[in-house]
Amino acid sequence: MKISSKSVRVKLDRIDKNIIHHLQANGRIQNNDLAREIGLSPSSCLRRVKLLEDAGVIQNYTTIVDSQKIGFQLILFSRIWLVGQDAETIDTFIEAMKELPQVMECYIILGECDAMLKVVVPDLESYRQFQSTHLTKKNGITSVKTDLPSQIIKQSFQLPLDDL
Repeated sequence: MKISSKSVRVKLDRIDKNIIHHLQANGRIQNNDLAREIGLSPSSCLRRVKLLEDAGVIQNYTTIVDSQKIGFQLILFSRIWLVGQDAETIDTFIEAMKELPQVMECYIILGECDAMLKVVVPDLESYRQFQSTHLTKKNGITSVKTDLPSQIIKQSFQLPLDDL
């Protein structure tokens, strides 16, 4: 792995990609098993994983939960238009969205709208309350258009490392 001092981009070698590939598939894999899969000694493997963590390539380990099985029946995508493009408005919006657990993902968008949210809620009434409480002018929002997907075809959290 090479880290450019002028850039945050990290150049991954074949071993780094292989480690990340295995960790993306199974974040609970034991170091000894990962080392065996990669073809490294356990100490070398652990050192490489630690370097990837320190460089910020591996940001976190988490558990993926099926939201519908525990009662979050709706995933909605909200397109957001802000009251302005000034730094204060954008910062207000960003900080507000970071605090809302219903907002699973938030992106500032270059295009028709200013931002895109992925929101998870138990039902439509919960979303209506969420929207009327949080997607308002107090958080820098002037307009919201919400899309409701009818079917999830693919949902992945694994990056296509072979494309690098």
